[in-house]
Amino acid sequence: MRSRLVLWPLLALVLVGATVVPRQEPIRPIEPVVVTDPALVELGKQLYFDPRLSRSGFISCNSCHNLSLGGSDNLVSSIGHKWQQGPINSPTVLNSSFNIAQFWDGRAADLAEQAEGPIANPAEMAFTHELAVGVVATIPGYVAAFEQAFGPGPIDIARVTKAIAAFEETLVTPNARFDRWLLGDDAALSGEELAGYQVFRTSGCTTCHNGPAAGASSFQKMGLVEPYRTENPSQGRIAVTGEEVDRFRFKTPTLRNVELTYPYFHDGAAGTLTEAVDVMGRLQLGRRFSKKESAQVVAFLRTLTGDQPSFVLPQLPPSSDATPRPQPFD
Repeated sequence: MRSRLVLWPLLALVLVGATVVPRQEPIRPIEPVVVTDPALVELGKQLYFDPRLSRSGFISCNSCHNLSLGGSDNLVSSIGHKWQQGPINSPTVLNSSFNIAQFWDGRAADLAEQAEGPIANPAEMAFTHELAVGVVATIPGYVAAFEQAFGPGPIDIARVTKAIAAFEETLVTPNARFDRWLLGDDAALSGEELAGYQVFRTSGCTTCHNGPAAGASSFQKMGLVEPYRTENPSQGRIAVTGEEVDRFRFKTPTLRNVELTYPYFHDGAAGTLTEAVDVMGRLQLGRRFSKKESAQVVAFLRTLTGDQPSFVLPQLPPSSDATPRPQPFD
């Protein structure tokens, strides 16, 4: 059984005999994850950090979704096998369990399906599922860990990705200052930050950026009021559905920890939050924020940074004589 995510209830909370009623806002607080299967999560953590799932023996899940960098890599697009540059900005893995689907175009239904993609992508980890499973199955420590997590049975790609997904489900970031304000702590936000939230909300930003992830729950057209100009070839959800209406519709990104996950947009074109706020105001809302308003919104967005995942880095099990060695130049 995987980790469970439980949202803060929107009912009254009773604390030390006093009733605290959470504010009723479009954005909702995140609660810490409850781990119900520690063996599966620990196995997933090892696999997440293990570069032996790549052909080069150099690239792991953490390479593009670096947990020291807000779950992303702060590059316009990630660097893969043989220094190939990917076609699209790498979204954060933090709070990704809240996503309506995975990838910008939503082509993966869940985290397990998403984990399959990079392993077999020739521009990313450049392996095949069969080769990756073959490597794992030759490592005695992994064989024991899989049996502990799953019981008897073969190691296959479904079990590999299920374990990775179980670990990723724990990567939530509760206790942001905005969450504390939502839960009744009036001192959690400054006047400027509160003013920024009011600009954000009254301008219509919460139409797309709502819920516990402050986004990630819908697909929206990039360039709703004005066309978005980019040289990036990605066309959005149309690549999945084939429907013209989905051209340039992308998954709305989460705004949680957004100060950490620059650059912004699917093409990584906005290098700063100030630039991103300006572009989204004009293109999505038809509004030109003043310099003061923009600074206030940015101040508010910084309050969405929560407690970062904290854990001991895994000690990866050693390869055996039978484990295939990396092939960095193949």
